[in-house]
Amino acid sequence: MSDQAYFDYLLRLGDDSLVLGQRLGEWCGHAPTLEIDLSLANVALDLIGQATYLLGHAGTVEGAGRDADRLAFHRDALDFRNCLLVEQPNGDFAQTMARQFLFSTYQRLLFQELAGSTDADLAAIAAKAVKEVAYHADLAAGWVVRLGDGTPESHRRMAGGMEWMARFVDELFVMDALETGLHARGLAVDRAGLRPAFDATVAATLAEATLPPLPAHRPVTGGRKGHHTEHLGHLLAPMQHLQRTYPNAVW
Repeated sequence: MSDQAYFDYLLRLGDDSLVLGQRLGEWCGHAPTLEIDLSLANVALDLIGQATYLLGHAGTVEGAGRDADRLAFHRDALDFRNCLLVEQPNGDFAQTMARQFLFSTYQRLLFQELAGSTDADLAAIAAKAVKEVAYHADLAAGWVVRLGDGTPESHRRMAGGMEWMARFVDELFVMDALETGLHARGLAVDRAGLRPAFDATVAATLAEATLPPLPAHRPVTGGRKGHHTEHLGHLLAPMQHLQRTYPNAVW
C-alpha cells in the first residue's frame, strides 16, 4: 500500500540531490581550473547517485510503477519538492561555493541523523551518502575560507554569494505537519533540531574566512510544496529534453 506522506518526504530528499547535481553539472568544462572542474563534476555525480537511490526508493514506496528515471524525467516543475536553495543559479564560482557550503553543511547533519531511520533502506542510503557529503562540505568550506580570506575581489565575491543564498537557508529547517508525523514514526529527521549545529559550523567558517555573519533576510520558502522560482523550469528543460522528446527511449 502506498504511503503518500513518506513518498513525498523521499521526493524532498531525492529532489534536493537531483537538482543540485544537475546545477553543478553546468560547470563541466567551464570551471576556473581543470582540478576544480573535476571536483565539481565528482560532487555532481555523488548527488545524482544519491538521487537515484532516494527516488528509486520513493517509487517503491509509491507502488505505482515509477522508477527513479521516470520520477526524474517525467515530472513537471510544480511536482518537484526540492528546497529553493539548490535551484539557485550558479552565478560565479564564489556564489556556487556559498550555495554548496550551506547545503552540504545542512545535508551532512541530515544524513547523519537519517542513518538512524526506522526504514532500513533509507538508513542504508543515508549512511553511505554521509561519507560523500562530508567531503562536499569540507571542500566547500575550504573554498569559502580561501576566497573570503584571499584578495579584496575574492572576499567581495564570496560575501556577495553568501548574501544571495542566505535568504533560502531557513527553508532547510522548516518542519511541517507531514514531516512532524513521519518524525514521530521514526522515519524522518527533526530538521529544526539540526539548526544549532548548522549555525555553529557556518559561524565558525565565516569567522575563519574573515567574512561577516550570515545575513538575516526574510525567509523565502515554498519549494517543499512545489512553489519554485523561475530557475527550476529553466534547469529541468535541458535535463528532461531527451526523455520528453523520446519518452520510450532506453539506453
